[in-house]
Amino acid sequence: MRVILRTIGELSITLGVVLLLFCAYLLWGTSAYTERHQRILQRQLVTEPATKILGKIQLGGAVALIKIPRLGPAYKYAIVEGVEDEHLRQGPGHYPGSAQPGEVGNFVVSGHRTTYAAPFNRIDELEKGDDILIDSREARYTYQVTATKIVEPTAVDVIEPVPGHPGKKADKAVITLSTCHPEYSARQRLIVFGTLTKTEERDVF
Repeated sequence: MRVILRTIGELSITLGVVLLLFCAYLLWGTSAYTERHQRILQRQLVTEPATKILGKIQLGGAVALIKIPRLGPAYKYAIVEGVEDEHLRQGPGHYPGSAQPGEVGNFVVSGHRTTYAAPFNRIDELEKGDDILIDSREARYTYQVTATKIVEPTAVDVIEPVPGHPGKKADKAVITLSTCHPEYSARQRLIVFGTLTKTEERDVF
């Protein structure tokens, strides 16, 4: 009996250590992966011309920078084209087929809330009127938060050109940020909506 209890105890300790290491990887290891790719994407925005296919940025390419003043001066992420796992591990992802920055329609961006640097971890803190800055190669686009909403994962109407109105033709430029809700769960989605309020053209990025 002592041998059995000792064995169970040792296995429990081993399992605990493995779980602890796994949690450490999820929190820090995945962040290191994202930070490495962010350096590449941000450098790509500055040094490389936009790689486009049929007028759209190639999957995996850098789209623009997102900055949110409410979340601090250090908040800055390169948005990657694509929302598959391989893309979202690199940073916030632009939903292919949705509007480009500043375009009439819905510029849709998804991001992780807890792992892979958790770029959208704090977007629940955004309030109506807060700025969301999108810096593309051509211009800075300032969107203002208009609303936040919790939806089911099946509520795909939030990515429509006019969010919540399938089939309706867009007549203004809007942004939609999407992440999992609550934290450490994919049960629902936290959505932040915004409207373009200012465009500042630039000669160089």
